Amino acid sequence: MSGQSLLVPGEITPVRSVPGNIRRPEYVGKPAPTPYTGPEVQDTDTVERMRIAGRIAAQAMEEAAKHIAPGVTTDQLDKVAHDFMVDHGAYPSTLGYRGFPKSLCTSLNEVICHGIPDSTVLRDGDIVNLDVTAYINGVHGDNNATYLCGDVDEESRLLVERTRESLNRAIKAVKPGRQINVIGRVIESYAKRFGYGVVRDFTGHGINTSFHSGLIIPHYDSPHATTVMQPGMTFTIEPMLTLGTHEYDVWEDGWTVVTKDRKRTAQFEHTLVVTETGAEILTLP
Repeated sequence: MSGQSLLVPGEITPVRSVPGNIRRPEYVGKPAPTPYTGPEVQDTDTVERMRIAGRIAAQAMEEAAKHIAPGVTTDQLDKVAHDFMVDHGAYPSTLGYRGFPKSLCTSLNEVICHGIPDSTVLRDGDIVNLDVTAYINGVHGDNNATYLCGDVDEESRLLVERTRESLNRAIKAVKPGRQINVIGRVIESYAKRFGYGVVRDFTGHGINTSFHSGLIIPHYDSPHATTVMQPGMTFTIEPMLTLGTHEYDVWEDGWTVVTKDRKRTAQFEHTLVVTETGAEILTLP
């Protein structure tokens, strides 16, 4: 594994502006979102709007990823994604969500999730997760992926490749009539083949007009995840696999989650809708 030094918090730049004509989610300017009380199964109009939001989120992530290179700051990646979403009439869902100050999450190396873009400079050999969510026409589309920066060691490269594969396998397991826990069962059984940890306390989630609807999608085989999948249900799957323990610490910023043993971790995510025969990915560029 890479012998690079561990990450430390950088300087955070001022909050980026969003034109006034772009619709904000209801939680912006509030300490927390209003709890979602609607259905987990969405109508065709909502799903179609989510396709648009998902496509913009996927394109924004793709655009930011083009700029990943040694010497670039995570704040620069934030600006690229922010500008792309705003230029396409979308609001960056993370901006102002429970006070989060930026338009995407950048989680490097030992950061499991929720890294805040700042003055941190990408180094040759880093692995970089970008988590981008777009809000447009009253709905959200959420995706993330882990990218290689420069010359990445084999252990980290395989972790990234296998985490992507765990998501692909989980998506194939989505079928109406099955319980949600089949998703985590597939991910956990695959990860165990390589001795990887599976993060338990951060999960996939229901998504629609709400960023997080309250539906929980565990990435391990949870006996409590007995909700039965139905056509029209919309949610994310976003496995986080680690080279060591699944346990974690949180930085003083209240957001940045790092592995307790500071070993590397990778994550991939798509927003899905359950179909009559399986799942459709809504976050495709």
